[in-house]
Amino acid sequence: MEQNKIIDQKMTYYRWNICMLLFFATTINYIDRQVLSLLQPLLAEKFGWSYTDYANITAVFQFCYAISLLFAGRFVDWLGTKIGYASALIVWSIGAVIHAFANSIGSVFSIILSTIGLLIPSSVAGFMFARFVLGVGEAGNFPAAIKTTAEWFPRKERSLATGIFNSGANVGAIVAPLSVPLIAKYLGWEYSFITVGLIGFLWLIFWKYYYDSPKKILEANKMSNAEYNYIHSDVKNEFISDISKINEKKKIKWFYLLRYKQTWSFIVGKFLTDGVWWFFLFWLPSFLKSYYGMTGVQIMLPLAVLYSMTMIGSIGGGWFPTFFIKKDIDIYSARMIAMVIIALFPLTILLAQPLSKINYWYPILLIGVGASAHQAWSANLFTTVSDMFPKNVVASVTGIGGMAGGFSGVIVSKIGGWLFDYYSALGRIDIGYSIMFVFCATAYLLAWCIMKILVPKFKQIKL
Repeated sequence: MEQNKIIDQKMTYYRWNICMLLFFATTINYIDRQVLSLLQPLLAEKFGWSYTDYANITAVFQFCYAISLLFAGRFVDWLGTKIGYASALIVWSIGAVIHAFANSIGSVFSIILSTIGLLIPSSVAGFMFARFVLGVGEAGNFPAAIKTTAEWFPRKERSLATGIFNSGANVGAIVAPLSVPLIAKYLGWEYSFITVGLIGFLWLIFWKYYYDSPKKILEANKMSNAEYNYIHSDVKNEFISDISKINEKKKIKWFYLLRYKQTWSFIVGKFLTDGVWWFFLFWLPSFLKSYYGMTGVQIMLPLAVLYSMTMIGSIGGGWFPTFFIKKDIDIYSARMIAMVIIALFPLTILLAQPLSKINYWYPILLIGVGASAHQAWSANLFTTVSDMFPKNVVASVTGIGGMAGGFSGVIVSKIGGWLFDYYSALGRIDIGYSIMFVFCATAYLLAWCIMKILVPKFKQIKL
């Protein structure tokens, strides 16, 4: 009894264990999605893919990921965080492993599709199926992670926690090119997919052991009352009346959530800015090849440096609002002040092309500043949902906005491809990049202005 009293009086930090679990899950998430792009030259030669074949395979992932985000949020809210997150990771890990057997699986799908007049090579059909499974599963990561953050952190710490786990995306973007080619070289390309898929199942062991609701962790004596009370320090704003308890069990329809300007604020923020991040992921290697003739291992160091910069933006951006919160500014105002300052940094991208003639490091570092600002923006944008919505619908709202962001990525990639083809034919591909860089530089200020118009002041939703 005496020992329990001592534990209860001291602040523990169990919530940061949970944050680390989210960080590693997000890292695995990004490694899994990058394996195909890193092995594309090898697989295209082995299976005789055209650029159209590869584009169709990647498009399946983007569309499935975008659409599944809408249902993933609802799925996690329905099953609860522990089971919902684990289920999503199991699905995307299975999807990763399926890639290793895609050609064999595709033979069956190819025969079935041929009966309705669709002649698709077996390898293409198999990889499409694998990307479909991967996209469905990976859609659950961010809705589940944001919901977990809402459950385990008070509002003033949520953007920092989000920034930390979101930096896992940057770590994944660095680790994948450093490890996947080596696995493929020494063990075979199939084992690249199998290895990263099995890592996900390893994560499940730690998730099962460490994760539960704050209340159950407190009852298990793994966390002090001091930390539990700190996590719920803003509980007076969480609507714990009898009515809200009923609402937590009540099924909330998507269209009902669309009644609120706060939902549309998040949708706009994701739609206008997520496409920028997808553009960086898919087109930076092409930019380096077009301007400097860099391919293969030549682009690994520049990209590693760039994505290392984004880690600073993700964590620093998550911390940034606390600077204003400590000055007694309310949380929403502090977050919006931080976001408008962050939105100014991508303007540096406008200098990428003018300085590109000097040395390739100038555009890399300037685009790195913009990409870093995106991660800082994203950490705060995600947190606006948990700031304003009850915990029982956080994953659903995150999924709705995530779907908008996913479709934004498809649109930006398609427009970019069209612009580059058009201006490349005219011998002026630099104009195509100029147009895209202008969009990347100004999207955040435009998004912030619309968000501020929609939600000028903090207002928490009562469902």
